[in-house]
Amino acid sequence: MRIAPPRSRAEEADWLRLIRSENVGPATFFSLLQRFGTAGAALDALPELAARGGTRRPIVIAKPAAVNSERESAQKVGAAFVFFGTERYPARLAAIHAPPPVIAVRGDIALLARSPLAIVGARKASAAGRTLAANFAEGFAEAGRAVVSGLALGIDAAAHRAALSGGTVAVVAGGVDRPTPDEHKALAEEILAAGGAVVSEMPFGLVPRARDYPRRNRLIAGLCDAVVVIEAAAASGSLHTARYAADENRDVYAVPGSPLDPRAAGCLSLLRSGALLAVEPQDVLSGQPAPVEPSPRLPGFAETTSPTATTQDTHAAILETLSITPIPVDVLVRDTGLPAGAVIAALTELELAGRCERDVDGTVRAAIEP
Repeated sequence: MRIAPPRSRAEEADWLRLIRSENVGPATFFSLLQRFGTAGAALDALPELAARGGTRRPIVIAKPAAVNSERESAQKVGAAFVFFGTERYPARLAAIHAPPPVIAVRGDIALLARSPLAIVGARKASAAGRTLAANFAEGFAEAGRAVVSGLALGIDAAAHRAALSGGTVAVVAGGVDRPTPDEHKALAEEILAAGGAVVSEMPFGLVPRARDYPRRNRLIAGLCDAVVVIEAAAASGSLHTARYAADENRDVYAVPGSPLDPRAAGCLSLLRSGALLAVEPQDVLSGQPAPVEPSPRLPGFAETTSPTATTQDTHAAILETLSITPIPVDVLVRDTGLPAGAVIAALTELELAGRCERDVDGTVRAAIEP
């Protein structure tokens, strides 16, 4: 079964309501559409599904008024909603595991068809690191590549500024109308004025929380052909971006630094783990094949397996197997010995009930009890 994009404003509203409802992430969204055919039918089914999963209270479903408010906010800032499966949806993003069902875009989304390359790195970057980021960004822009980054302090900001004339895309963790940090609101406007774009999968008005940045990092990786990391501490979020890129078979490059500099630890770790070495833009550009537009795929098991009916025994077997350590869904299928379709359906119900969580990399874990 292929996922049909929304065909009317009413269907678009249903898609927005579904993805904005409690405990509905991208993987669960597509599982619901695979199971029920339309977002409207899935919305009607949410209370029963959450109850089957063992919820302790009614699930919170996004109200039509909230969608109307988002649409009004989008109109005020000149933003557009772009839905999975439509012509404007970025092909690279559509090809990742569990892509966002809808993204909000301010500016020129066509930039994302220009074989984008991401540059990410330390917020507390050195002067040398910022210079390197600018050099890479300028080189990519001169080669006709869009430059993508996360609008953060340090490396991100240097890359965006250097690529303004060639086209740059800022991916933000909150709403596209609330770019952060506050000191980069002006930079976001500069990007838009120069013909760039600001992109997010989060609701309008949302001020990002710590847990929203991994989703932002996944979006950066998913939009690009390759990710270049310049200065990253051992626990840097940039390493998450690199991991998401590697998981989606995108190239990961790291710029080396001194072993005596803590800001080099992340890049050196990436190089030890098999990342490609980059010291100048041509190292990246020469390693990229001729640009191709990847074909969208249905997320998770939806390509080969339709979700089926569940039982309490299925729920119990899954919960007994899960722990707070994330595991891939195919490992869960193998360890439980259950049919893949039954596992997918049960995970949807358990996630809606708040009893398990699916991470943005496609893994699943038991929810931590409050």
